[in-house]
Amino acid sequence: MTMRAHRPGKKQRGVAIISALLVVSLAAILVSGMLWRQQVQIRRIENQRLLAQAQWISRSALDWTRLILRSEADTSPTVTYLGGVWGVPIAKTKLSDFLGQIGEVRAQQGASTYLSGSIEDAQAKFNLRNLVSTPTPGVLTINVAQIQAFQRLLAMLGINGSLAKTVALQMRAGLARSATRFQTQTGNSATGATGQSAESTMAAIAQGGGMGGGNFTDDPGLKDADSNAPVAPLQMISVDSLLDVPGFSAEAVAKLRPFVTVLPTTTAVNMNTAPAEVVAAVVPGMNLSQGQAFVARRETVFFHDVGNVQLALTGAGVKTVSIDPNEMDVTTKYFVIHGRVEHERAQLERTTLVYRDPTTHTTRIVYTRDTL
Repeated sequence: MTMRAHRPGKKQRGVAIISALLVVSLAAILVSGMLWRQQVQIRRIENQRLLAQAQWISRSALDWTRLILRSEADTSPTVTYLGGVWGVPIAKTKLSDFLGQIGEVRAQQGASTYLSGSIEDAQAKFNLRNLVSTPTPGVLTINVAQIQAFQRLLAMLGINGSLAKTVALQMRAGLARSATRFQTQTGNSATGATGQSAESTMAAIAQGGGMGGGNFTDDPGLKDADSNAPVAPLQMISVDSLLDVPGFSAEAVAKLRPFVTVLPTTTAVNMNTAPAEVVAAVVPGMNLSQGQAFVARRETVFFHDVGNVQLALTGAGVKTVSIDPNEMDVTTKYFVIHGRVEHERAQLERTTLVYRDPTTHTTRIVYTRDTL
């Protein structure tokens, strides 16, 4: 009998074909995964490039805005009013509209880029930093007159006025532990270079002295505003910081946002730009209707000095008020610049606080906050 060679059957050939198909499929999956990851990485790099370009465009727009502020101060060094060039907002505009005069190539490059923004007078709002005074380096005292002004503003907005004292205590507690606070070798959060404690300072205010000329005995609730008050330190950097203050809700902060700000130093309210609510709050004995009459009078002609403000207050029906230039003025040092850049897929919203020196008119960026 002749022996025949054993040949692989159909079953074995089928297994080989399936194995080959699996190998090909696996290779295709691996290659497609690599290509997908490569595409994602390329997209990510493109997005980073677009965002970087949007940031540079925003920086250029900020420099242009600072030039406007400086030019405005050179023209009108002693007054800041809403009718100035700085007060005109920029609607959504193609970048090519700005670059068209310097060449078609650059104009085409800016065809897909849009700019918009506005300049806001930061001193048109009530500055929460005013709630705490620094009569001497190392001494932080509660400014009673400013607390009373803040109480009036809270009451006009339907918010509990007693929160003004709480905010003042939180502000002072945060400043006492701030790295930027002026310190003395012998001073601490309760005692300054003169050795005078916060308690004795507040007692002096109670007798008629102190900052702002307020009468301490008018509000007994302020008698516990001393350095021993159980207040946790809170660094207030914006109005949203009030959300961490007990008693404030999101709705209350939303009501306050158009009228309240937090600046690095104490500032006067610009009576040329402040809304009626802020004017009525900072002027003792003034109600909201009188504040509205004051603002209506201001729309006819802006105030050149505090003497004009005094006359306008009298015309609005307010009794004789002694204007403190440290609390009410007609010029501004701090401005908030709001800018938005849309550069292809990248969108950038930037808020910048700018300080303008009243003597040299040069500008300095205090902080910049981006919203992507």
